[in-house]
Amino acid sequence: MPPVRRPVAFIAGATERGSMADVLAENLSGKAVMGSDGTELGMLYNITMDIETGSMHDLVVEPHDEVPERKVDLEENEAGRYTIPVGRVQAVKDYIVVAR
Repeated sequence: MPPVRRPVAFIAGATERGSMADVLAENLSGKAVMGSDGTELGMLYNITMDIETGSMHDLVVEPHDEVPERKVDLEENEAGRYTIPVGRVQAVKDYIVVAR
């Protein structure tokens, strides 16, 4: 049975990275998301996590209107938002930078 994934607003839990999840959860709110290639993808909308284990799974990103579809190879949910596994996060500063 696959893990249950539900949107949860910026809550950190135990992950394989340990304290990395805590640092990320504290600093993600209100951040723009950018690909490692410099493409501005959108604004962080939410984070999904496994309720049973507390591990974070995906960033849910509200895409910018001007992002060309041909430049984005990310999965989208039923609402048209990008879902990006938290393992792809490379840096959190002015932007959340994710591997492309």
